[in-house]
Amino acid sequence: MTFNLYLYDYMDEIQADVLVVGGSTGGTIAAIQAARRGVQTVLVSEFPWLGGMLTSAGVTAPDGNELAAFQTGLWGAFLKSLESRQVEGLDHGWVSFFTFDPRTAAQIFADWVKDLPNLHWISGQVPVEVLRDGNAIAGVRFQDFLVKAQVTLDGTELGDLLELAQIPYRWGWEFQGEWNEPSAPVGPNSLTKRYPVQVPTWVVVMQDYGEGATAAEIPVPPIDDADRFLQAWENYGPEAFLNYGRLPGNRFMINWPIQGNDYGEGVGRLLETAASRLEFFQEARWHSQSFARFIQTELGPRYGLAEGIFPVDIKEVKGHCNFFITPSLGGGAYALHPYYRESRRLVGVKTVIEQDILPAIGGRVAQLSVDNAGVCDAISLGNYANDHHYPHLESLDPVFKLAPKSIRWGGRWTGTPFTIPYGSLVPLETDGLLVCEKNISVSHIANGATRLQPVVMGIGQAAGMAAALCVEKNCQPRDLPVRVLQMALLKDAIAPAALVPLFNLTPDQEDWLDCQKFYLENPDQYPLSGDRPIKSKIHPPGYRDDLSFLSVLKSEIPETQKIVSSHIKSSVAHHSVNNCQQFTGILQYKGLQDYSIILTHPVEMAGQTWSLVTLRAEIDCQLQQCQDERPLTILGRQNCAGNWIIVEELTP
Repeated sequence: MTFNLYLYDYMDEIQADVLVVGGSTGGTIAAIQAARRGVQTVLVSEFPWLGGMLTSAGVTAPDGNELAAFQTGLWGAFLKSLESRQVEGLDHGWVSFFTFDPRTAAQIFADWVKDLPNLHWISGQVPVEVLRDGNAIAGVRFQDFLVKAQVTLDGTELGDLLELAQIPYRWGWEFQGEWNEPSAPVGPNSLTKRYPVQVPTWVVVMQDYGEGATAAEIPVPPIDDADRFLQAWENYGPEAFLNYGRLPGNRFMINWPIQGNDYGEGVGRLLETAASRLEFFQEARWHSQSFARFIQTELGPRYGLAEGIFPVDIKEVKGHCNFFITPSLGGGAYALHPYYRESRRLVGVKTVIEQDILPAIGGRVAQLSVDNAGVCDAISLGNYANDHHYPHLESLDPVFKLAPKSIRWGGRWTGTPFTIPYGSLVPLETDGLLVCEKNISVSHIANGATRLQPVVMGIGQAAGMAAALCVEKNCQPRDLPVRVLQMALLKDAIAPAALVPLFNLTPDQEDWLDCQKFYLENPDQYPLSGDRPIKSKIHPPGYRDDLSFLSVLKSEIPETQKIVSSHIKSSVAHHSVNNCQQFTGILQYKGLQDYSIILTHPVEMAGQTWSLVTLRAEIDCQLQQCQDERPLTILGRQNCAGNWIIVEELTP
């Protein structure tokens, strides 16, 4: 499949169906999904790695959507690819169930793109102008070329197209009078003035070079104040601190929020000028270098910067110019750019606010998102807690607390599930554009839950699918029926995505699609327990004969998608006990959803106590039914950093 090139004022002009600007997590996934649907897609990225938070920003310990029922869509496919490529497994750190080498993740995304002949990736370019045709976005000009497309997606890390196109957006806090959010401040205060958005982190990867080894001394940065980091791990201890983001190969992702390398001094400079943004970058990078030096000084010379993790000098990258990352800012042990927790936020057709992500009264899940007509408009799901980052929070606003949205499940804490509405991706007035990153229409407070990597992957998949459907149907994003988008996501040939959060419903169950469709059509019957009822009670009489939900048959999948997708294996997960070990011991109940086992086997572990956790609903139920102080045999995987065993099968 070829792309049309024209001369445009001494500049190449590329014609495409869909243009994605930005190789962020959401941008990368949106481009892949659009191309897999069969439309001609152009992806333009600033950096030579695709994947944003998960790769070039170094956040290789993703949060949320960890339960088996939520490992769907391209997020589930990504995990499956990681498991197959990272021979050491994913059970290394305790902040996440999945930690990995960023180079592995970057290669996965590059391979997915390479598999798609109708996806043209250009790196080393940033947008400089957005072209309009009346009220619609018609294309984007970059330094060396112009791309015109029917639908453009803003997948930049900071929502740059919103500024360039002068599309209304939000930046900063909303107060109680705006939406009556429970956790919003009444008005401006020291916290909101110092940190208008959540602060970024420049991730650095360190390595334990072994007992007796002496790693290269980390240089003193121009701005260095070790006192900022005193007591950083006081409540955890050095070992737990390092194991927070432990990676394969005795490496550590340093992304530590407690007197660590979060940096937000003058964070508003990110939106001012190119010079002010660079100034902020340099300070944030030096701050992380200073923290790494502090770690080396305090914990010993065996700990140093990891080598060769992120690219430094990039030659012959795909695109119209060579791309170079300044060594003093990113590359080597340092991520290529900061981990942004917040962006410009679109003013969209619908805005996600805190009430939309909190559990319903008496429930374990949020109500399904519905539009003004009562139609369920969910196009993605998440379940992480509402997580905000502000250094010195206690001194700036001692009374600021976020409304709780966590529950005990599977032997541990997890977040309560919620859904993302399609309208949060669509500008209030502008046509021809969708957003697909942290730049969705969301309040500052709710952004703390919608910003996480798996949620953003779901947003990206939905945006890419929506863009492709708009091309197929020759319509604007605001005119695309949400039911059509929902069915395309549910029945995607490669990576079907769950839209309704149900703890005990996984894609390998035969009635998965029926259950998803039923609750999308009948959101008022969605169980606030988050568990789907027994099969006989799910559907009302005659449901299978009711075709009003736009049931999509295989024959309705576009021929272009059949061609593009025919050689790509489905990502629907199947339960396996690979890499599991058998353990025997005595079960201990420590409290509600809090289990441990005193091991008797293997012999070399006899007497050790390990916590028991699971990501699977059937194991969660079985653990609840087991009797205290009774023998138990399990199959599972150890995570030494968290001192837990992930249970995959058990025999009371």
